[in-house]
Amino acid sequence: MGHKTALYDLHKAAGGKLVDFGGWDMPINYGSQIEEHHQVRRHAGLFDVSHMTVVDVAGSDARAYLRKLLANDVARLDDTSGKALYSGMLNHEGGVIDDLIVYHLDGWYRVVVNCATRDKDLAWMDECAAPFDVTVSERPELAMIAIQGPEAIGQVQKAASDAQAQAISTLKVFCGVECDGWFIARTGYTGEDGLEIMLSADDACALWQTLTDAGVAPCGLGARDTLRLEAGMNLYGHEMDDTTSPLVANMSWTVALEDPERDFIGREPIETIRANGGPATKLVGLVMRERGVLRAGQSVNVVGNDASGIITSGSFSPTLGFSVALARVPSAIGDSAEVNLRNKSVAVEVVKPCFVRHGNALV
Repeated sequence: MGHKTALYDLHKAAGGKLVDFGGWDMPINYGSQIEEHHQVRRHAGLFDVSHMTVVDVAGSDARAYLRKLLANDVARLDDTSGKALYSGMLNHEGGVIDDLIVYHLDGWYRVVVNCATRDKDLAWMDECAAPFDVTVSERPELAMIAIQGPEAIGQVQKAASDAQAQAISTLKVFCGVECDGWFIARTGYTGEDGLEIMLSADDACALWQTLTDAGVAPCGLGARDTLRLEAGMNLYGHEMDDTTSPLVANMSWTVALEDPERDFIGREPIETIRANGGPATKLVGLVMRERGVLRAGQSVNVVGNDASGIITSGSFSPTLGFSVALARVPSAIGDSAEVNLRNKSVAVEVVKPCFVRHGNALV
C-alpha cells in the first residue's frame, strides 16, 4: 500500500483504477483513458496532483539561496508577486536532479517538485541551504487539484467564492495568487489553459465534489501523460535525469546565464558544453502516421549514416489520431529518421518537440 491523497476515497467511489505512482496510490483512469484525454482538450478535466511535493522557502537569504540552487534565475521574478518560473535544479555535474516550478510571493517563495524525486530533492535542498539564512519547509498538509481545458477556468469560478472568482479573472498565465485559503496558479501540464489549486484536504474534497457534480470529468494519470506528451512537456526519468544536461532536454531556455556573477550549481559544466560547440544530442519530436505505436526505449536511426538515438516517451496521440514521441537524437539529424518497430524499420518525421497546443495540431 502506498501513500494516499486526501481524495483517495473519492477516487475509489468514482471507480478509479488505482496504481502505484512514485509511492502513491493514484488513479490511472476512471474508465476510458482516451475519453478523459478528449474531455480535457474539448471541455475540462479534473486531476488529483496532491502527490506533488510543495516546499516553501523563506528567510532573508531566500532569493540568494534560490539563485544558487536553480539554473533559472529567480531575479527574473523581482517586483512581480505571484509570478512563476520553470527551472531545473542541477547537480555539480550539470545533470538535472529535478524540474520544478517556483512562485515568487510576498517575501517568500513556493516551490513544487515531483513526487518520485521527493526524498533526494528535499535532501539536496537542505544540504544547499546550509550557508544561507533560509528555512525550507515541506507542506504535506496541502492537497493539490489541477483543472485543465478550455472550460476549466469558468467551471472553477462557479465553484469559488466571490473573491476567489475575481482573483481568477485577473490571473495571468504562469502566475499564482493566495485568496480565501486557496493558492491558485494558472499553470498546468496538459498544453491547455487551466488552474492548479493548493488547498486544505477538506477544501480539496469539497471542491472536487462540486466540480464533478457540475459535470467536470475526473481524469487519471494515463490521460495526463498523453496530454503532456502531445504538448511536448518533459517527464522526469524519461526526458531528463541526474545524468542529463538541460541543454539536451529542450530546457536551454530555462538556463539563465546573463548574470556572470551568479554562480549557480551546475553552471561550469553547462558553459563548458556551450564553449565546445554545444551538446552532441538534442530532444526532438517524432511523428509516425502509419499504424503502430512509438514507445520509450525504441531506437531511432538517422537516415544515411550509422548514428542513432532513443525514444524517451512515446504513445498514440488521441488528438491527432497517430503516434508521436519525444526522442534524444544526434544534433545533426535531418527531418526524417527510422524507428525499429517490431524488427522493422519504419519511417518517421522529425519535428519540433511539441505536437498539440490549446487543442490545435502543430504537425
